[in-house]
Formats: sequence, C-alpha cells, structure tokens
Amino acid sequence: MDYYSKSLNSARLVKCYEVSTPRIKQFLEAEILHVLDKAQEGSSVLDLGCGYGRVAVRLADKAGKVTGIDISEDNIELAGEICRGRSNMEFFVMDAADLKFKDDIFDLVICVQNGISAFKSDPEKLISETVRVTRSGGSILFSSYSEKIWETRLEWFEVQADLGLIGKIDQKKTGNGNIVCEDGFMATTYTEKDFMKMASSLDLQAKVYEVDESSVFCEIIV
Repeated sequence: MDYYSKSLNSARLVKCYEVSTPRIKQFLEAEILHVLDKAQEGSSVLDLGCGYGRVAVRLADKAGKVTGIDISEDNIELAGEICRGRSNMEFFVMDAADLKFKDDIFDLVICVQNGISAFKSDPEKLISETVRVTRSGGSILFSSYSEKIWETRLEWFEVQADLGLIGKIDQKKTGNGNIVCEDGFMATTYTEKDFMKMASSLDLQAKVYEVDESSVFCEIIV
C-alpha cells in the first residue's frame, strides 16, 4: 500500500480516473451503481481505501452516514475538501487491516475496484477486520476485476504508464490478471475461487458473482 500512499495518490490518482477509456468508465460506474443498490436508506457505510472520496460521495446521497478510510494522508485531505459541507461524511487515515473502530457499528462495508489487491495486507486478516466492525445482518462487498475486461484494463494501465502516473509496464511479468511495473507497482486480481476459498477458511457465508462483465464481487453476509 506504500505505493498508493507515496506515489499514486491525490491529484495523480484523480488523473488516473480522468484518463480512463469509455469502457473503464462504464466499469467504474457499474461498480458504484451496484454498491448503491446494496446500500440501505439511512444506513452506516464504511468505504475501505476510499481514495479521494470518489465512491463515498455518491453513497452519501443515500446512506445515513459514510465513513471513508485510506492510508494516504493526501487522499484523505483531498476527500475532505471535495466533500466539505456534507455533514454525513467523515474520513480518516487508517490501515484497513487494523481498523480503529468498535465492533458491530457498520451496516455495509465496501472495498471496491480491486482494493483487496491494493492493500498488500493478509486478505484473511482484512476480511476478518471487516466482519468485526459489521453489524449482524449487515453485509460486506469486496470486488476485483473480471478476466473478461483484461485487455481493456491493461490498455488503461498502459495509458497511466505513458503519462508517468505509474512505472513502465513490465511486459514479461504482466499477464494472467496481474499487472507489474518496473518501478515496483503490482496489481493482482482475485477470482471467484480465491474469494470462496477465503470465505470458507473463515467460516463465512459468501456469494460471488460478476457485474457488467468487468467486476467480480464477493458479498459476505454477517
């Protein structure tokens, strides 16, 4: 996660989304719409790896309260500026695998756009922490990329590399859902099998499904 806190944050992160292709924009919007559909009116939502508040600000129109956390101080500062005046939003610099919240306080926890890869934490520890802070009857949403959007995803990352937002793509190491850059950046993916294996090892109820032929969602009911 150090890469995101030191190199790919704030204005640089915003730029990554600004240069996304039409198909990537469709994928990003489909994820947000799916999360909005899962959020209940007036609910309490936690957004893990919230970045500059891209998803959180949309959730705030429906949820009662949205809390966003990110490891990057610059991201949290920008999120606070973008969402200034929204009384039902709050942001904190925090490690998603070491949440500083009490047990059972959120109705919905989300970790979208392959955040489970970006955190570089033990995924089972990460999931366990989200379960701890989620109320009984609440739900948790993790998403990763579908293999069906691989070529478009790689094209998007190549654009980011050409602009110097991330390092040059290492073509020899990139493939099978993983993007590796020469400066140390790496984005992996989680498959349906990966998600179900983790849920089973933690004795959790989960279902995995595809959205927009671009995202693989793992939904855990607490």
